[in-house]
Amino acid sequence: MFTGIVQSVGRIAAIEARGGDARFMFDARPLDLSDCAVGDSIAVNGVCLTIVSEAHYGFAADLSPETLARTSFARARVGEAVNLEKPLRLSDRLGGHLVSGHVDGLGAVAGIAREQGSERWTFRAPAALMRYIAEKGSIAVDGVSLTVNGVGGEGGEAFHVTLIPHTLSATCFRERRVGDPVNLEVDMVARYVERLSAFPRAER
Repeated sequence: MFTGIVQSVGRIAAIEARGGDARFMFDARPLDLSDCAVGDSIAVNGVCLTIVSEAHYGFAADLSPETLARTSFARARVGEAVNLEKPLRLSDRLGGHLVSGHVDGLGAVAGIAREQGSERWTFRAPAALMRYIAEKGSIAVDGVSLTVNGVGGEGGEAFHVTLIPHTLSATCFRERRVGDPVNLEVDMVARYVERLSAFPRAER
């Protein structure tokens, strides 16, 4: 489990095809990995991955065909910036919102507009996910916990957020451009509410 508060921006150091799978090596500097070990989880651009080997500067993770098909890693390039977050501990502050690291779908950057010191970003989202995205609700974009400022536009399949200067400088959004793919994870509360409402109310 994660919070959507990015701890460091790393880089994709290498990509090795392994049949349908792929092994990614990530340069995680300057993130402190001294408390991480092989088998531990780590969120990379909002995707929960398992550390399979370590190096003095980072770690490797294996991505299955399912992960590649459902995330932006299918189009990833060596040298690309990635958001990194270690798992939430029970003693940690929940500064963002509960994020599972299970991507619901791929979106894309649709627009960037400057608003004084901040920027207003518009993201396209799959139509099937828009029902879970609500104004003033939470969403994780590339693993970053964001507050939705509005929905609509782009044929109704878009939402808007405001990125403050700190978020822009502390995440890989500083290198994102219009058209770039992004990993989306909707608020898990919305998914469970929908699931529960699909069943008839239990008789007491």
